[in-house]
Amino acid sequence: MVRQRIEIKKIDNLTARQVTFSKRRKGLFKKAEELSTLCDAEIALIVFSSTGRLFDYSSSSMKQVIERRDIQAENLIQLNQPSLELQLENSTYAMSCKEVEERTLELRRLKGEELHELGIEELRKLEKILEGGTSRVLKTKDEMIEKEISALKRKEARLVEVNQWLKQRMVSDVGQMHEQGQSSDQSIITTNNGSSSSAAAPPHPPQDYDSYDTYLKLGLPFPR
Repeated sequence: MVRQRIEIKKIDNLTARQVTFSKRRKGLFKKAEELSTLCDAEIALIVFSSTGRLFDYSSSSMKQVIERRDIQAENLIQLNQPSLELQLENSTYAMSCKEVEERTLELRRLKGEELHELGIEELRKLEKILEGGTSRVLKTKDEMIEKEISALKRKEARLVEVNQWLKQRMVSDVGQMHEQGQSSDQSIITTNNGSSSSAAAPPHPPQDYDSYDTYLKLGLPFPR
């Protein structure tokens, strides 16, 4: 004989409802006990009948199982909600991204791009900013040009000074070699008054002469 399948719905008959509740409650508790034994699971069941009567089953301590359930629920909430530090980092990152986006848009508009969304007043403000920036750029450029011109003038003056010294040195060295050619044994020149004097020493080079890469090759004077 085939067992008929019972339709799952509320039992209207009160007596039949109580009998079914008692049978199925015992079966439920038995299955829970078997599951706990076979699988080493910690199980707690709480059942209230339609009359308000309490029935419960626990594989260990009901209180411990409930406390464990509450702790697990709190952990799940903490996992689902980001920490305060992470929220602050996300907020800072979002603000930084927004600021970068705004600065990038400003740079594009300074280059003349994406101006269609601006009104007349905003365009006037942008024009004033560009005029101020252009004037500062021109002023800085003029100052740098003036500094370069001053540096070139100072360098020119030093070169003129070094050139004059080289000319004097050349004249002095040529005169000494001419005198040595006339009398190789005579090192002191006697004047008409009978006094003696050493040959005139060449002038001293400028202070920054060593900083110039200048060479002078001297030799005997050309024959007349």
